[in-house]
Amino acid sequence: MAQENLKDPRHMYREEGYPEQESKSPAVQAEMTPLPDCGEASYQGTGKLKGRHALVTGGDSGIGRAAAIAFAREGADVVVHYLAGEEADAEETVKLIEEAGQRGKAIQGDFRQAGEASRVFKKALDFLGEIDILVLNAAQQFARKSLSELSMEQVNDTFQVNIISMFEMIKEAEPHLAAGSSIITTTSVQSFEPSETLLDYAATNSAVSSLTVSLAKYFSDKGVRANSVAPGPIWTALQLDGGKLPGELEKFGQNSLMKRAGQPVELAPVYVFLASEDSSYVTGQIYGVTGGQNIDL
Repeated sequence: MAQENLKDPRHMYREEGYPEQESKSPAVQAEMTPLPDCGEASYQGTGKLKGRHALVTGGDSGIGRAAAIAFAREGADVVVHYLAGEEADAEETVKLIEEAGQRGKAIQGDFRQAGEASRVFKKALDFLGEIDILVLNAAQQFARKSLSELSMEQVNDTFQVNIISMFEMIKEAEPHLAAGSSIITTTSVQSFEPSETLLDYAATNSAVSSLTVSLAKYFSDKGVRANSVAPGPIWTALQLDGGKLPGELEKFGQNSLMKRAGQPVELAPVYVFLASEDSSYVTGQIYGVTGGQNIDL
């Protein structure tokens, strides 16, 4: 029977919340319990991106790693960017890219520093020769109970990493993006339903969403598409990197319609779709992968 091949999405991945564990910055995916599923053992490609060249910022773990694995298994060479302290995750991601038969490289960069995003793009371009898939995924997220706990240093860093570095990299990339290239940003459901504990993070994601729509208009005459992915509660290292207040992991994702958090691998097909010719008539759009929460720009 056909129904035997169906899987109930409510029960495909971990259904309960997550145990409290050490929160540090940067958090390392390899030390998480349980490990996120980025498609390491499950994603199967069909050649949708054969001959393509991708740069994924924040590509060492989580959603970025899931996209990098999927791109490689679809036939693309991939460079991933990572932050100092995330070397183990970055090396594992490059290993997975190479095991897929593609060229891979990891480039360190601290996007809190002006000029770093531009430098990372240049190094990625030197390695790949060309870049036609640009995934702007790097971000920081630190939850704070009150404004008094939210320092202006954190606000400045969050804006620098989450949105200003995007401008910097896009400006560097523009002359090198040929017609048919794809820009994919990662925003968040926080852009549409912001939390009182993530004031700076939510504000930057609203900016990312708006920027993406503007980029689609700007690049329309150049044949370059720009779209965004808005994740909901996804189990990634970001949650242990100060992204959640103490006690919140126990119920993480439980309020979604799926009654569970998502896994990075569940976003990978969306990134592949937006990078490939399957989405040739799609630009200026924001795709929610939220477990049911609506998004409305």
